[in-house]
Amino acid sequence: MELWKGRFAKELSPITNNFNQSIGIDKRMYKVDIEGSIAHTKMLEKQKIITKEDQKQIEKGLKEILKEIEEGKTVINSNSEDIHTFIEETLTNKIGDAGKKMHTARSRNDQVALDIRMYLKEETQDLILDLKKLIKSLIDKAKNNLYTIMPGYTHMQRAQPITFAHYLMAYVEMFLRDITRLENTYQEINVMPLGSCALAGTTYDLDREYVKEELGFDDITYNSLDGVSDRDFVIDLESNLSIVMMHLSRFSEEMVLWCSWEFKFIELDDSYSTGSSIMPQKKNPDITELIRGKTGRVYGNLIQGLTMMKSLPLAYNKDMQEDKKAIFDSIDTVKACIITLIPMIDTMTILKDNMELAAKKGFINATDCADYLSKKGMPFRDAYKLTGEIVKYAIDNDKVLDTISIEKYKEFSKLFEDDLYDEISLKTCIEKRNVIGGPAPEAVKKEIDIALKKI
Repeated sequence: MELWKGRFAKELSPITNNFNQSIGIDKRMYKVDIEGSIAHTKMLEKQKIITKEDQKQIEKGLKEILKEIEEGKTVINSNSEDIHTFIEETLTNKIGDAGKKMHTARSRNDQVALDIRMYLKEETQDLILDLKKLIKSLIDKAKNNLYTIMPGYTHMQRAQPITFAHYLMAYVEMFLRDITRLENTYQEINVMPLGSCALAGTTYDLDREYVKEELGFDDITYNSLDGVSDRDFVIDLESNLSIVMMHLSRFSEEMVLWCSWEFKFIELDDSYSTGSSIMPQKKNPDITELIRGKTGRVYGNLIQGLTMMKSLPLAYNKDMQEDKKAIFDSIDTVKACIITLIPMIDTMTILKDNMELAAKKGFINATDCADYLSKKGMPFRDAYKLTGEIVKYAIDNDKVLDTISIEKYKEFSKLFEDDLYDEISLKTCIEKRNVIGGPAPEAVKKEIDIALKKI
């Protein structure tokens, strides 16, 4: 039965009922709805708005309903308008008239605002834990690849030598920023709106601070209009999840490239790949491709939230019922992507020889060759030009800088000596880049220690 039925003479059209109800989406909030109602009624009893006997009946009944739902003894009725209606009807059927007093000094508007905040608090904490697990997986892989040389890229062209550990730690930095953003969003969510009622508060003498403490919120809302109509925290979370997906998608794109025959830097475990229905040789990186695809879905949810709210007059409007489907979908999508990606990373094989060969063939030690000449007195621009001529010679003669003879080097410049080969070795190129944040193994070790402390 609709809680608002007293005003209406006609039954609600089945079409309207189906269009209006949200039980299929918000039923997942049953636990926080019950917890919020228990705290609300404890406050009502404390303020002598309802009797102690009624409060005890309500709390006992709500706890029984929670237990029955979780044990599968009570099934949430899909014909109910929403989870709030279902819980209240179930309670009233269980304990009688006392159940009808639960909603005193409360509106579904502030009840919904409370529930979504409580639910998103828990989900945000879970997302942070999932990101920490992903970071730990990347760090474990980085520890085993401190000396795995590979080309770093700009414009998708081989640029300068780095290590695979240095590459992985770049994504660790991204995901650490994601955690910081989620922690900030958590603070925005962690504000208690109950007591705003429909939009103008109530004439009852409520103790909102008591409810805040009971439910573990940091603060309360200070304007009842905003308390029921604010969804900034939902959109903020959607925005942050979109950025998480952007980072996951960038990583996925490189995994797709790197497990191709054109790169062959990694090989995915059979457990995290699929094949072709017609081409027996294929081993497809479907997980990472799906993450790329699902990124657009999360972006779409963010746009939906922004568009939903952009023209709403104060205070609550039914449009806002659409917030939950979008944010729940984004949360579910991000979680699924992370927990599927972690074991894929853990089990993938790093093809170190292929990475190093690509680094050598990419002439990514050319800058170090120019630096060698510059340190011996040649102006850098002249050294840069001369090194470019040497690279052209190497390409034309199917050589790399390491395999050109010293006699040939001396034809380009008398400044070249045998110590050149040590200077342009990829190992030296890496180890000398020991600045904070650089790819040298010692620098990466320090970065790993800092990251581990942060998580």
